[in-house]
Amino acid sequence: MKLKFVPGLALFVALAALLSFAPSKEYIPQIGLVAPIDQDSLVYAAGFRMIGETVSRMVSPALSEEQFKQNLSRMKKAKCKVYLCNILFTGKIKIAGPNVNDARVVAYVDSVFTRAQQANIPFIVLGSGGARRIPEGYDAQKAQADFVVLCRKMAVAAQKHGIMIAIENLNSSETNFLNTVKSAAEVVRAVNHPNFKLNADIFHMLRESESPQSIIDAKDILVHCEIAEKQNRSFPGVQGEDFKPYLRALRKAKYKGNVFIEGNTTSPRTDIPLAFNYLTNQIKEVYAEK
Repeated sequence: MKLKFVPGLALFVALAALLSFAPSKEYIPQIGLVAPIDQDSLVYAAGFRMIGETVSRMVSPALSEEQFKQNLSRMKKAKCKVYLCNILFTGKIKIAGPNVNDARVVAYVDSVFTRAQQANIPFIVLGSGGARRIPEGYDAQKAQADFVVLCRKMAVAAQKHGIMIAIENLNSSETNFLNTVKSAAEVVRAVNHPNFKLNADIFHMLRESESPQSIIDAKDILVHCEIAEKQNRSFPGVQGEDFKPYLRALRKAKYKGNVFIEGNTTSPRTDIPLAFNYLTNQIKEVYAEK
């Protein structure tokens, strides 16, 4: 059977071939700031459009319904989008080690995720160093195996409410369990659930002298990134930290998420705009490199 020549089809094929060689626009991460919602106007004026809050202040089941409704109203009026809540667990609820009550943990996170869904907060960061600290001498392999099982249960609850859990590496001064991006990535891969992914915290990586290569190695499971300066966990620009090696790793990993500053400041009116400009410039420099 002979195929008829169709001019329109030939043109379509030619255009498709040209487009396949056209350079696609590279994604450049947007930056946010973990800050109290009370500082929303200041954060917005500095250039940020996203903030992160805490579970305890915004969506904890310990808050009364009236308090939660007030929070919903504040978030609706805020100039910045409340994109995430962190500190999912206080030290009173254990999530790793010998004294974990899985049913209690899952019931708690289900309540948190229910409120997060109502507040349209898509990300919950799982750091919680005290909650995941294990006793000295405890079998670390058993702790990790049990933790994976629990995290999978939490992920199921998160999926029900359309929430992404992003587990972060924490340096060894804050906890003794999952201190690197590499070790946190092992847990994420073992959990193997679409609503349980990785947060690479560059501050903690700096504290643990972890190579930027760990970001590249985890590129397929990386959904969030946080950052602060190594010495005092200060905002970017205060000490002049060079983050470019880690930002280059994000670029090489084709990272499609945001970069959130999570640090300490005693001078928010000075440090917040400084941090926005400083980190924005470092990101621009890295993504302009050939």
